Amino acid sequence: MQIFLTGGTGFIGHFVAKEFLKLGHSLKILARNPNKIPSLAAHKNVEMIHAELLDFAAMEKGLQGCEACVHIALGWGDTPSTMLANDTAATVQLLELAANAGCEKFIYTSSTAAFGKIRSYSKEDMVCMPQDLYGATKAASEAYVLGFSKTKMKRNIIRPGYTFGNMEIDQPDRRFFNIAKAVKENRTVHLTKHDGTQFIHASQLAKLYVALLNSDLNEEVFFGLGAQWISWKHIAERAIALCPGTKAVIEEEDKGWGSDPCLFSVEKMEKFFGLKFDGNDFIDEHLCASLFSI
Repeated sequence: MQIFLTGGTGFIGHFVAKEFLKLGHSLKILARNPNKIPSLAAHKNVEMIHAELLDFAAMEKGLQGCEACVHIALGWGDTPSTMLANDTAATVQLLELAANAGCEKFIYTSSTAAFGKIRSYSKEDMVCMPQDLYGATKAASEAYVLGFSKTKMKRNIIRPGYTFGNMEIDQPDRRFFNIAKAVKENRTVHLTKHDGTQFIHASQLAKLYVALLNSDLNEEVFFGLGAQWISWKHIAERAIALCPGTKAVIEEEDKGWGSDPCLFSVEKMEKFFGLKFDGNDFIDEHLCASLFSI
């Protein structure tokens, strides 16, 4: 299958690209910096398209001959109007161009931020209540993807949660690194009591993209998270265990957060694809990478 991929040289995207290539797919990757991942740029089944997310002419040309479009790239802005223009409007344009090009499948990368307000047990079919501009942007794009029904193109959505992975690729959150740095420098690790989430490694998340691409599903939404809730205290404890001789200690601030975690359901991912992930499988490896990079 020939796949048009945005964000393929980014943090999540390059893991997805590698999984697709393992299966023999050919990729056209839209990238601002085509040489960011040399191994991808040099791959025989990869064509790099040097363009910005708002370069719709390049998108239209690149989509020709593609059977699927996987949209991972994020367009950012500092105001509601620039977020709308740089991300949601770009997603809508790409959606329309993919349909016009004859793509059979479209996968949109949203976020748990689109779901927004956390409830005690969150499922994909609950109403979205975004709490910030990023979440509102993602929720708006989701609505367009699902509402674009006058097409034969199958459209599905993945909502990743806290994703961690390769230290060599820019990541949106530096908490693993900051904890490792404090531990290595014998400083106090400052945390919030009962803070944690359902971590997922980017290589695990990539398997959800593959499963969804291989399916005949349409208009479905999937949370992309690990099944296990893991506290930041546990991560700090692992960092200390992996750094013999450190004098670092953990200090937790009690902000009144309950001890019972709010969970995202990952039952749908397991039901449809038999996928169930545990972020613990990669935490020690990731912490070691963080410690050695300091």
